[in-house]
Amino acid sequence: MEGFEEEITEPVSPTGQYLNSSCLCIYILGVLEFEISIDDCQTHSLLQDVFLPINTRFSSIMIKDQFNGEKKWKKVEVNLEDHINVPEFSSEKSCNSFYDESLDEYMSKISMEHLPQDRPLWEIHIIKYPTKNAAATVVFKLHHALGDGYSLMGALLSCLERADNPSLPFTLPSSQRPKSVFNTKAIIKRFPSTFSSTLRSMMDFGWSIVKSSMIEDDLTPIRSRADDVKLRKITISSVSFTMEHIKEVKSRLDVK
Repeated sequence: MEGFEEEITEPVSPTGQYLNSSCLCIYILGVLEFEISIDDCQTHSLLQDVFLPINTRFSSIMIKDQFNGEKKWKKVEVNLEDHINVPEFSSEKSCNSFYDESLDEYMSKISMEHLPQDRPLWEIHIIKYPTKNAAATVVFKLHHALGDGYSLMGALLSCLERADNPSLPFTLPSSQRPKSVFNTKAIIKRFPSTFSSTLRSMMDFGWSIVKSSMIEDDLTPIRSRADDVKLRKITISSVSFTMEHIKEVKSRLDVK
């Protein structure tokens, strides 16, 4: 980061302030797996011309107003070298020329590290080693104060291009749903399930109020009350779902 601009772009939302405080600090790791090896010669231009313009927060730092103490986003000049990491893995931990274990350990390591507050709250890690799932991997680490998971994933996906036609926006496959037609019998048939769903929602809401005010949650590995819980190592695990499984879940939940 070479210099600061005097203009303060926007105030930080209450949620953003809480997510970047002494009480809580949450990061989002976005993983992109590639079928071919990565040529990082265009990394700087892609970040400068495509990634940074998506959101002004990607080139802003969080500062505290010296008069009222409110936190605000202040736009700065970004030194991309501070945000790009290309790690080197030891060949001793490779298994049949794959580096899955090394990648998992590396992601566990960076997930525990705090980003410096004097530069924009994101960084990119370019993993040039093959795994069982990919020839190369790119990991985006973004502070949750920059936005919610939906908006940040949308920002990352907007940096991608379609292989068949780069001029078209990147989209995910979607199933065509038949147009709904007003049908009295269908409405009557759906009424019991709708009533049951509403009743369950009311019961869940009431139970959440009781749990938050009268009953404590059970002790779990996440809620252990251990003094060193913040210092414990994080283990990264993943579960893969096929597009057909996702469509099946959407169909059963009747999600558009």
